[in-house]
Amino acid sequence: MVKKIEQREASLEKLRKAALSLFVSQGYHATTLEEIAAAAGLTKGAVYFYFGGKSAVLVDLLDRVQRIVVERMMEAVERAGPSPTEKLVAFLHNQAMLGISHRDEVLLLILMSLELGGREADVSERISGIYRRLNQFIAALIRRGQKAGEFRDDLPVKELSAVLMANHDGTFLEWHRRSPELNGRNLVRALRSLVLQGVLRRPAPVRPRRPARASPARED
Repeated sequence: MVKKIEQREASLEKLRKAALSLFVSQGYHATTLEEIAAAAGLTKGAVYFYFGGKSAVLVDLLDRVQRIVVERMMEAVERAGPSPTEKLVAFLHNQAMLGISHRDEVLLLILMSLELGGREADVSERISGIYRRLNQFIAALIRRGQKAGEFRDDLPVKELSAVLMANHDGTFLEWHRRSPELNGRNLVRALRSLVLQGVLRRPAPVRPRRPARASPARED
């Protein structure tokens, strides 16, 4: 019984790994169940047996993405602190580590949101739900930073958080397009620098004091 459970888990992991690689490298619609099965060293029937269909495979992968990309990030940010700036740095640092250890999971979310937006109802809703949690979390963090006087408040929270997420997703997409020529660590370091410069409140410039004018001498 234990051996069967282990075999099942091993087969599931092979299928997940194969599907993740194929979805990221060639897209959801261009990937067939036959290709997933072949890449995993299993049969097409095994994919149906364990998942029931291609969309179910993607939903399973998105559940994993939510645990890795969203929930672990939230835990890391909440452990950081106490200032909102430190929490924002923790968010960027966590994403940098994900880019090295789980880049395909991050890319899967981004690429599938572009390919499947509004289609494949179950998958589309799952993707929207993940992004909704991410956007709400970042917006709350920015709101805390503005309230604490650490983040700029001349722009609305919703738009500021949207630009932050756009920079995040765009950086990973550019890394995906130009991976042979871009250094991941340097790329994320550049993202962190630009985001902090754009979000943090800049101290008001100190105006030099004019020297006091001497009082005219009085004649007695």
